[in-house]
Amino acid sequence: MANITIIAQGTMGSGVGRRLSDLGHHVGTVLAGRSEASVERARAAGMKDVAPAQAVDCDLFLSILPPSEAEALARQIALLLQTAPRKPTYVDCNAISPDTMRSVAAIISAAGGEVVDVGIIGGPPKGDASPAIYASGLAAAKVRDMIGPGLDIRVLEGPVGAASALKMCYAGLTKGFQALGISMLDAAVKAGAGDALIEQLAESQPDFLAYFDRQVPAAFSKAYRFVGEMEEISAFLAAGGNSGASAIYAGMAELYASTTADVAGPRELVGRLNRLLKKD
Repeated sequence: MANITIIAQGTMGSGVGRRLSDLGHHVGTVLAGRSEASVERARAAGMKDVAPAQAVDCDLFLSILPPSEAEALARQIALLLQTAPRKPTYVDCNAISPDTMRSVAAIISAAGGEVVDVGIIGGPPKGDASPAIYASGLAAAKVRDMIGPGLDIRVLEGPVGAASALKMCYAGLTKGFQALGISMLDAAVKAGAGDALIEQLAESQPDFLAYFDRQVPAAFSKAYRFVGEMEEISAFLAAGGNSGASAIYAGMAELYASTTADVAGPRELVGRLNRLLKKD
């Protein structure tokens, strides 16, 4: 069994930690300075507290963070790796663009570590279910074999950056469609055409309506997590020369930011769309 460190203890991090613990791996995390909620999630998942300086004393180091924190954590870990007697495989599982992923890899590689790029598609492990976990890079198969059955790890024949590209494209479609639903449904409500739009979707696009009915309300509590992801997708598209599409996803980042503010405050948008979709 492997010795694995996971940073941090959010919904996905603690979910992966719980599954790895159940599989018999020793799972550690750094709880110093973390919130009470994070500490409780970690303990419930069977994750053991380790001192910050000992975070790299493991076989695998998994970074599972908001996109904006990926490079900062890599820099912190690189400092530890420089003097570490052994260097774990650094597995970046964040929703970041290929360019950001390559920056993370450069930081870790400069400190003597090897890097695997991972894109997680789906929710945290639950019951017998596992998200699809795509891994790329030279050590991807080693990570899959070290963890073993219990997580659906799929090795991509590609370099570091390939798994992140897949994640960006998939999230751009799914979360992008959620953003379209939020914006167009709300525009219809404000213009007095909300019910008519729902009726027309039911007649001509029932699959769209079923998706919006399920995923638009679900997006409200997650909107804060989608902001950074949309920004990374925007950067990914810009790097590929698609400035028009990049601007669309920059706008979606703003939409999710305003949705986050509404969820935390007046809940006017939330109220309008929940009433339209009959969720109240």
